[in-house]
Amino acid sequence: MAHQEKATSGVEWRITLGDGSSKSLVPDAGPVSRIWIGLKGLIAGLVLKVWKFLKRAGDIGVDDPRKVIHCLKVGMALTVVSLFYYMRPLYKGVGGNAMWAIMTVVVVFENTVGATICKSLNRVFGTTLAGFLAFGVHWVASQSGQEFEPLITGASVFLLASTATFSRFIPSVKARFDYGAMIFILTFSLVTVSGYRVDKLFDMAHQRISTIIIGTSLCILVTMFICPIWAGGELHILISNNMDKLANSLVGCVDEHFNYNGELKDSDKQPDKKLLGYKCVLSSKATEESIAKFARWEPAHGRFNFKHPWQQYLKIGASMRSCAYCVEALNRCIDSENQAPEFTKKHLSNICLKVSSNSSSVIKEVAKTIKTMKRSPSIDSLVEEMRSAVQDLQNELNFLPKVLSPPEVLHPESKETEETTSSTTHLLEVIPVVTFASLMIEISSRIQAIVETVEELAELAEFKGEVQEKAKQNQPNTNRIVASQLNDDQQTMKALERV
Repeated sequence: MAHQEKATSGVEWRITLGDGSSKSLVPDAGPVSRIWIGLKGLIAGLVLKVWKFLKRAGDIGVDDPRKVIHCLKVGMALTVVSLFYYMRPLYKGVGGNAMWAIMTVVVVFENTVGATICKSLNRVFGTTLAGFLAFGVHWVASQSGQEFEPLITGASVFLLASTATFSRFIPSVKARFDYGAMIFILTFSLVTVSGYRVDKLFDMAHQRISTIIIGTSLCILVTMFICPIWAGGELHILISNNMDKLANSLVGCVDEHFNYNGELKDSDKQPDKKLLGYKCVLSSKATEESIAKFARWEPAHGRFNFKHPWQQYLKIGASMRSCAYCVEALNRCIDSENQAPEFTKKHLSNICLKVSSNSSSVIKEVAKTIKTMKRSPSIDSLVEEMRSAVQDLQNELNFLPKVLSPPEVLHPESKETEETTSSTTHLLEVIPVVTFASLMIEISSRIQAIVETVEELAELAEFKGEVQEKAKQNQPNTNRIVASQLNDDQQTMKALERV
């Protein structure tokens, strides 16, 4: 039985079943309604995705405003170079090849000064060399007659393109001139092939080289004089920050290991970012090599000379990664299922914490040396304290079997069996803590390698000591005192001569 009920929103049909219950009949939505509902869901999802994208982009700009400045610099460079296409006097000077200047700005302009200079010089030299070679090949081919001209042109393209491509596999060429080799192949092929149909080849090559020089010069000027981002400074900051992260990770891992029984509150435990800072050190190799490659192209700026030893930073980074691998092993010990008994860990906790504290102090001190570019007067004493703490840890490890030795038994007949069982149990219990202590000793030796590489950097870059800085600051005062004493002596001599 069905009956109709009126609702505030319209008419609703219900069916009364035999058991007294009722069931409403909802009409099926038509195709137009289904399409409209699907369209509304699609639009809402698209708007939500766009909003999330804009929010993420805004967060990137807030975190690093230099990225926003770089975008503005690129826009300004493109606007300026476009004047060669818009203004008739400038357009007549370069012809229709003005578009090559715009393409050069788009391809060459990079975030750092070193990367922009590297790509600009590679593009200019590659284009110039390819242009002259292509013009020479065209002249030789044109003098050989129409029959041999396409053969000579095709053979030259094959040989020089194959040779330049092979040169990109040579490590020394790939590291510094890979982009220039690619531009050489592109320009030589275009100019050589187009020269077969173009009469004024020299004018075309001259205009293209001119527009490329204009584009690269504009990029270098903008990136150097408007809010410059130096690759050398980025590498310098990256290495020093990674050292601080490594030191914090070392201390955090050791503290976490010896407080793993839950005595510390959640608010007192080290945050995960601080514990896992060593992962930044392990994953920064490619970034360091890329930045160091571009830093060698930069001129002298700030505290860095033209021939600053950027390659030494890569050695420091390799030493830090060697140490970070051991810190990673320490972190694995925290998550291991085989944990030493609390009394065993407590026996070595104080000395291990001391070693980690001293080791962290050494790393932070060498990080300070790199940041300030001044030799540290206390690094030798800190290294000596670390070595002393490591020696104490080794002595504690040697004394550990006596602490864990089995007590005397009362029944001589079961002495041998109990000693075997006890020694096996003690060995299994002591392995985790001995492994952890051995890693601490290995980390201290690798930290000494970091100190040695930083000292090499200080010698190559001629870092000044704090004593020299103080002497340099006090030198003007000393000169004033000496000058005043000389004046007093001269006045005294003149007075005696008059008498």
